[in-house]
Amino acid sequence: MSDFDRTKRSYPAFPFRGAAIVALMLMAVNPLFAGENGKPRSPSPFAVPTDLAYRTADIISEGSRLSAELFSLSSENGKKLPTIIMSHGWGGQASLLRPDAIAFARAGYLVVTFDYRGWGASDGRIIAVNPLPANDGKSALSVEVRELREMVDPHDQLCDLMSVIHWVQAEPQCDTSRIGLWGTSYSGGHVVYGAAKDHRIRAVVSQVPALDSRLVIGTEEERKRTFDDATRRARGELGYPTPGVREVGNLKGGPIREKMMRYAPVELAGDADEKCAMLFIIAEKEELFDNKDHAIKAYELVVGPKKLVTIPGITHYGVYLQARKRCQEEAIAWFDEHLKK
Repeated sequence: MSDFDRTKRSYPAFPFRGAAIVALMLMAVNPLFAGENGKPRSPSPFAVPTDLAYRTADIISEGSRLSAELFSLSSENGKKLPTIIMSHGWGGQASLLRPDAIAFARAGYLVVTFDYRGWGASDGRIIAVNPLPANDGKSALSVEVRELREMVDPHDQLCDLMSVIHWVQAEPQCDTSRIGLWGTSYSGGHVVYGAAKDHRIRAVVSQVPALDSRLVIGTEEERKRTFDDATRRARGELGYPTPGVREVGNLKGGPIREKMMRYAPVELAGDADEKCAMLFIIAEKEELFDNKDHAIKAYELVVGPKKLVTIPGITHYGVYLQARKRCQEEAIAWFDEHLKK
C-alpha cells in the first residue's frame, strides 16, 4: 500500500504534490515534463554507491511522464541482465525503495524503480478546468488545466506498471526472457495483476500484499457512498482528492472509490503463466487486512511454482523495519532460483 514512513507509520506513499491550476501551452515542448516554475521534476539526490551504475529515465504512460531509476553493478556494464521491476505502495515513492534496489542490483540484477503518476518525481494526470474550445485534434490548444496528484486510482497504477513492463523491453541491458516483478503492500496486488496479464513475466515477489479493494462495496453503507461518489463525480459535482489528504487511516493519498470497487487481483493469480514463479511474503501479525483473503487466497490459485513465507512476530510495517533484510534475502533467493537458472 505505501512506502513506510518511520515517523508517521503510514504505508509507502505515492507523493502527490499540490494539484495547482496552471496555464499550459500544449505545443512543441511537452508541458507534462515540467515541475514547479517550469523546472523538470527529478528524483531526490542520494549518494550512489561506488560499485553501482545509476541513472534516471522517463517512461510515458497514457501521456503522463513517469520518473524511473535504474540500478546495476558497474562491473556488469554492457551485459544483458535478468531484470527486476519494483513498485511502491499506497502513499509511497520510488526513492524509499533504494535500499532494496541496491541490494538486488548487487545480487546481479538490472533494477528499475518508478513513481506512479502523480507521485514522487512523476507527473500527474492533467484535466481541463473549463470546457475545451472547438478544435480539429491536430492543432495546439492553450487551455487552463489542473494536475491531479497523490490520488489512489488502482487502474491508473496498473496501466503505469504495464507501461514500465513495455518500456523495459527496449532497455539494452534487460534480458527480456528473464523479467521479474516486485511489489509491496498495495503494489503487491499490482504485480500479481501484471503477471496475469503479461506472460513475459517469469517471477513475482508480492510483499505484504493487499489484493482486494472490494471492501468499498462490502456493506450497504460503503456501497452507497461509493456509488454516490461515482455519480457525483460523473455529473461534475465532486472533484478529486486534495493532495496530502489522509482518508484511509494514516495513509497519504485519497482513494477513488469507484475504481477500487473493481480492483481484485486476488482473483487473477491463477491466470499467470504456469512458468511464472510467485513468492508471497506476509506478516504473521498483519493488522490491516486478513491474509487469508489476500496473499493466502492468491497463493492457493497460482498454477506455477509458488511459495508462501510468513515472517514471524511482525506487523505490516515490519517488512520495512526489523524484517527488511530478511525480506530482501527471501526475494533475492527467489529471483535467483527462477530468473538465473
